[in-house]
Amino acid sequence: MQALTKTAAVFAASLMCAAMLPSVVNAQSAAGPTDPQIVGIVVAANQIDIDYAKLALSKSKNKQVRDFAQQMVTDHTALQKAVSDLGAKLKVKPADSDTSESLKSQSRETTSQLKALNGEAFDKAYIDNEIAFHKLVISANSSTLIPNAKNADLKSALTNAQTLFQGHLEHAEKVQASLGGSSHTGTAKHSH
Repeated sequence: MQALTKTAAVFAASLMCAAMLPSVVNAQSAAGPTDPQIVGIVVAANQIDIDYAKLALSKSKNKQVRDFAQQMVTDHTALQKAVSDLGAKLKVKPADSDTSESLKSQSRETTSQLKALNGEAFDKAYIDNEIAFHKLVISANSSTLIPNAKNADLKSALTNAQTLFQGHLEHAEKVQASLGGSSHTGTAKHSH
């Protein structure tokens, strides 16, 4: 029962982050985030998912969870390098913003809660979090980051990344189904 309570707490924190991010992204300024802030948001989100995946690799014994986590490390590390290379090419340095700082703060809380879980409770909470996080990223990318990107190369990179994020979401949903569904009723159906 205690594991379920902790799992619910992790999920609630993830949903809070997911619910909060669009308003924080929109609050960047009346004109939306700048290209350097967008790069900073993307860098922060990628690093967060890499860190979640590394935690899963250290804690999970489930092959499907571990395979998913390894894919997150591989894909988001490659994406992080591509963002860094694009930023260097465009002479755009990642800039901190309220959004990137909020993402980092929420991820510290979620990581702390995930670290307290073990076994199946961890696996479900990690995958539930990944689903919520990827839905959030897909939504924020399409509704805020892409429309506010001024540089055509940055806009194109963000647009192309949507397919990768969608693939991650679908993979996470398959893993979630194999684990017996969400640890919280309605997780997979929650939209942002």
